[in-house]
Amino acid sequence: MIARKIIGSLVIVFIGLPVLFGIIWAVGLVRATVSPEFLSDLPREIIAEIPAKTDAIFRAAQDETVITDPATRAWFQAAAKTGTTPARLIEATGLRTWMEGELAGAFRRIGEVLRGEEPVQSVSLNFRPLKQALLHPEVDQFLQDTVANLPPCDERGMKAWLDLAAFGGTHELPACRPEASVAKEVLLEARTRAVEDIDDEVWVFKDVRPLPLFRSGISRPVKMLSYALFLIPAAFIFLGSLIASSSSEGILRWSGVSVLIGSLSALFLALAVKSFSLWVAGGRPFAWHSGWSSELGELVLDKLEWIPARVINQLFSPVIGVAGVVAVAGVVLVALSVSVRKK
Repeated sequence: MIARKIIGSLVIVFIGLPVLFGIIWAVGLVRATVSPEFLSDLPREIIAEIPAKTDAIFRAAQDETVITDPATRAWFQAAAKTGTTPARLIEATGLRTWMEGELAGAFRRIGEVLRGEEPVQSVSLNFRPLKQALLHPEVDQFLQDTVANLPPCDERGMKAWLDLAAFGGTHELPACRPEASVAKEVLLEARTRAVEDIDDEVWVFKDVRPLPLFRSGISRPVKMLSYALFLIPAAFIFLGSLIASSSSEGILRWSGVSVLIGSLSALFLALAVKSFSLWVAGGRPFAWHSGWSSELGELVLDKLEWIPARVINQLFSPVIGVAGVVAVAGVVLVALSVSVRKK
């Protein structure tokens, strides 16, 4: 009997529990990543917030109590003197029309396909309007006017601008005004390089064929298929319990306790990782180290903190939910074992 319990325990501990732990995480992350809320609704919320948030960052960066670095603050103050705000620039270059129209529409179609409101079809994100906006004459004029509002360069500042013109790069642009031709060359080269790094189009669904399984959408069938994976750890835990005990009461008790241990360990880890991720997303662990953060970076993170927080919640909440449901199943099995014993 002792030998059977040892063998059953080994099967459960070294096979059943690790597989159950992994499946809980896999199913939870699958639920998160194929959900319309994550792939469709959240991006559209972010798009709607961009103009207002960029203006808020722009205004705050001019405050010496927020940005103490004189060079960084000088750039934002020079930009403010142009009379153009980021939101107005977004509007003038057509970015807002593209974001709220074509881009938001693409994300909406993704949600409709995932929910089964539309048949499975090819969906792509077209970034050509973004590339055109970066090279728009309005952007060029805004940058030239910003540089014109900076103080004149001394010999050291002029050399830094000339080095950037000769060798490329945009790191630590001097907060001073060089010759107009030099500034235009450096800024145009930087924007051109940024545009070249952006893909014209990114396919979310490509060359897809509607299958009977996905007529009700992609999200629901994928989630249902992922739930079937629980049969794997269930088989190993049942096998281990069957080896360890020959009675119905014992099998139920061994199975229930095993399921509880596996699910609670996954639950506690998910809660811990979620809390740690939210802490890291707030920039708190790196705020003391200048190599890891900057005042501007902290400002942007402060204004946009809700975005990583929403992403983290969306990713880990399904894992926590799945682990909770599995834990309840373990409690039910333990309760059934007690009920069988009383009978």
